[in-house]
Amino acid sequence: MLGLDDCLTEVMAIPGALDAMLVDHTSGMAVATDGTPRGVDAESSAAALTEALRATVDGLSRSSPGETVRIDDMLVTTDKGHHLLRLLDTHFDGPLVIYVRLDLERSNLALARYRLQAISGQLMT
Repeated sequence: MLGLDDCLTEVMAIPGALDAMLVDHTSGMAVATDGTPRGVDAESSAAALTEALRATVDGLSRSSPGETVRIDDMLVTTDKGHHLLRLLDTHFDGPLVIYVRLDLERSNLALARYRLQAISGQLMT
């Protein structure tokens, strides 16, 4: 089983990882961060990421009435990089989200998704 700090160490070992954060999905607060760029407010970033996830779930629920919508991961690609979020139910204080920002040129999305899935499995056991 991985602890929270070990989890972020593993996430930052993903090729092309620039920074990573564990976010409490319920409160929108950053639980732990690694590699956060200077000048970035981790708390406001965590809150904004949580709101983006909530909006996505709401939008998907509205487009699929009567179905249960459960997001495993979410990917946003910008002109500066890839942003990958992995949702997980943990035995910690609540549901967590692993967020990692990946370099556009040096990252492999398939590998990053695979590694996040493996890391989340180790964190939840």
